Amino acid sequence: MIRFLNLKKINERYEPEITSRVNKVIKSGWYILGEEVENFEKNFAAYCGTKFAVSCANGLDALRLIIAAYGFCSGDEIIVPANTYIASILAISQNGCVPVLVEPDEKTYNINFELIESKITEKTKAIMPVHLYGQAVEMGKIYELAKKYNLKIIEDAAQAHGASFNGMKTGKMGDAAGFSFYPGKNLGCLGDGGCVTTDDEQLASRIRILRNYGSDRKYHHIAKGFNSRLDEIQAAVLDVKLKKLDEDNQRRRQIAAFYRKNIKNPALILPEIYEETAHVWHLFVIRCQKRDELQKYLKEKGVETLIHYPIPPHRQLAYEEMKKESFPISERIHNEVLSLPMSQVLEDDEAGYVVDVLNGWCGC
Repeated sequence: MIRFLNLKKINERYEPEITSRVNKVIKSGWYILGEEVENFEKNFAAYCGTKFAVSCANGLDALRLIIAAYGFCSGDEIIVPANTYIASILAISQNGCVPVLVEPDEKTYNINFELIESKITEKTKAIMPVHLYGQAVEMGKIYELAKKYNLKIIEDAAQAHGASFNGMKTGKMGDAAGFSFYPGKNLGCLGDGGCVTTDDEQLASRIRILRNYGSDRKYHHIAKGFNSRLDEIQAAVLDVKLKKLDEDNQRRRQIAAFYRKNIKNPALILPEIYEETAHVWHLFVIRCQKRDELQKYLKEKGVETLIHYPIPPHRQLAYEEMKKESFPISERIHNEVLSLPMSQVLEDDEAGYVVDVLNGWCGC
C-alpha cells in the first residue's frame, strides 16, 4: 500500500536531534512558555520575514486570537472563501462575527478576486484569503480592496508554510497570519500547535496576553482571554524541523511536477499554479466527475487517497443558517476533489506507480 502520508517516516528524518531536544526539555523542568517557545517564535518570524511570531495551541486558535485581538464586534463581517476548511469560518463565527463566503477560482481553488468587492458592505472589517492546499494567494487585488475600503487582511496560512509569491512568503502578506502545525502539515509538530505572524507590535502584544488567560503578568488579568499555548516540547520539535522546511518543500515540488507532467488521463483535472515557489503542495488535489469510483479503484490498486473536503462549510449542520445559500463552484469542487499521496518522503517509484495506476483507469 502506498500511503497517503507516512508521518513515522517523515519524523524519523529528524532524529536524533528531536530526541535530544525533547530530552533537554524534560530535564529542564520547564514545560510551558519557556526558552524553546521563545527560540522557535524568533526563528519562525525570521523565516517568514515578519517582526513577530506568537505561538498558540493550534491553527484555529491562531485565527481566533487575531480576530479577538482586533476587537471586532458582533455582527462585523469577514470575507472568506466558500471552499475552505471549516476552521477558517469557525474562527470568524466564534468571535461573534459573520463569515461572508466568496466562490473560489476553479483553476487554482483560491478565492476569486473578482467576486470580493461585490460582497463588501459597511460592516466588512477584514478579508481572510486562504492559501489553500499550499498555494499562496495572488494578493494584488486583495491589497487594492483592503486599501480602498480600509480593511484588515488576515491570512489563513495553515496549509502553506514556506510558500511565496513575488518573493514574499506567506505569513508576511497580510496584516496578520494564522498557521497550523498539525502533524500532517508541511511543518508539523508531534501534536497540535499554531502560530500568528505579524509586523504589528501592538497586535502581537495583545495576542500574547489573550493566549495566556488574558494575563499581562502572573495572576493579573486585563482581558477575557484563552488558554492557548504551544508547549515547550512541540516548540523544540518545530524548531528542529524548521531547518529543513525549504528542502522538504522543494521535494514536494519535484513530486508535483512529476505528477503534472505524467498524469495523462483525460478524465482527470490537474491543479494549476501561479508560479513554482507559490506552491508548497501540502496537498496534490485532482478532480474527477467519478471521484468515488476512482478512489475505490485506487484503493484496490494499493494507493491510499483522501478527500479534502467532502462537504463544503455552508452545507454542514453546524452552519444550518447558510443552507439556503448557493455556491455551485464550491459544491462542484467538493464533489470532485481527490488528494493523491504527497510528502517529502514519497519515493520516485511510488509516485511513478500512482501515475501508472491513474493513467490505466478507464472509468471515464
